[in-house]
Amino acid sequence: MSFLQKLFGRAAAPETPSLAVLGVDMHSHLLPGLDDGAETLEQSLELLRGLRELGYHKLVMTPHVMGDFYRNTPEGIRNALAALRQAAAQAGLGDVQLECAAEYYLDESFAARLERNEELLSFGGTQRLVLIETSYINEPFNLTETVFKLKAAGYQPVLAHPERYTYLYGRFEDLVRIREEGVLLQVNLNSLIGYYSAGAKRVAEKLIDAGLVDLLGTDAHNLKHLENIRTKVLASSYLSKALALPLLNTSL
Repeated sequence: MSFLQKLFGRAAAPETPSLAVLGVDMHSHLLPGLDDGAETLEQSLELLRGLRELGYHKLVMTPHVMGDFYRNTPEGIRNALAALRQAAAQAGLGDVQLECAAEYYLDESFAARLERNEELLSFGGTQRLVLIETSYINEPFNLTETVFKLKAAGYQPVLAHPERYTYLYGRFEDLVRIREEGVLLQVNLNSLIGYYSAGAKRVAEKLIDAGLVDLLGTDAHNLKHLENIRTKVLASSYLSKALALPLLNTSL
């Protein structure tokens, strides 16, 4: 019995759309025991099965890196990746390409990491994309400076889920400015159905309408996230609009 059959109690309909057109997910929390995502290898494998059935053939997994909560290092993240790769191969899931990066929170520890020129985990090969996030409610004072330093170091910053930052609500022109300053914007799929909030849904739709979305990510932490993508997001009219944009997922 497949993952989706177990999850929903019935076989997926043959005509069910998939996310195979994207192929690559570049934002998830599948690596076990590193943050608020999968806690065990078994949970990681269940999420991996679900993402494969949604149509993904490559996953770039991005555990949180936060000075006060998740003090993950490149070595620790790579060790978790190696363990998941081995478990996936043994479970018959070796056809999904597994890679790692990180979701860096813009706090003092990240600023210090930049000053020390420490390694940042990036994705996209020579594109050197680095996923960053901020507080949801408090505007960072150093975003422009951080973006400048990242680009000077040869990285391409990607702002995770810009639709979820409440300090930017009612300030759409600032999102336009951020992108014009060279920051790529990544929208969460579940934002398209109001999973996080009605405000996040409105901003996500506005970004799609304006053609300002560069990447789509699952931001998958648990099976509930995948259930919502499977049962609701795939039927969303805004998913079709987003997939019509020149998204970078397919080039990763």
